[in-house]
Amino acid sequence: MILIRAKSQQPLIDNSANQLITQKRSNTMKAMTAIAARKEKGFTLIELVMVIVILGILAAFALPRFADLGGDAREASIKALGGAVKSASGIAHSAALAAGGSPGSVTLEGVSIDLVEGYPQANAAGIQAAAQIDGADYTPSGGGATAGATITFTPTGYSGTGPCNVIYQAPDQANSVFAPVITVNTTCD
Repeated sequence: MILIRAKSQQPLIDNSANQLITQKRSNTMKAMTAIAARKEKGFTLIELVMVIVILGILAAFALPRFADLGGDAREASIKALGGAVKSASGIAHSAALAAGGSPGSVTLEGVSIDLVEGYPQANAAGIQAAAQIDGADYTPSGGGATAGATITFTPTGYSGTGPCNVIYQAPDQANSVFAPVITVNTTCD
């Protein structure tokens, strides 16, 4: 029942109608709270699909960055081999000087190293033995026992286009090369 006051023209609501409105508001609020509580319990299928799509896109961009690790590994391997060849050459030369000049060979760690002009020869009995280069890891090509001979070590199975090798050239005092020339090429692809 609605009563209108003449003075203010506002409806007056009796107590029973007021209680009914309050109860309906209370029920509506409870229903909205229940819906909100249900929504917070997990992810929807659309949210999960979107996360998977985003991860897929990130993986597509990140994968090429890590796919070419083989070239980096070969480059590091060649640099390490170059250091080993330089060290072995210096150690063999030091052993030759300690032995009294320029012997034909020195023994390092129980292995005989053939020398030319006081440094390891450019062959398997020379620098390859001194640096302990394994034929399974690196493929030697060229080489020789004479002054100025050159041997090249390339990673086994390497088929790239860039030079990826270590080149050792024995000294040749007749041509004013008094120490070995060691070249490290790291354009490994």
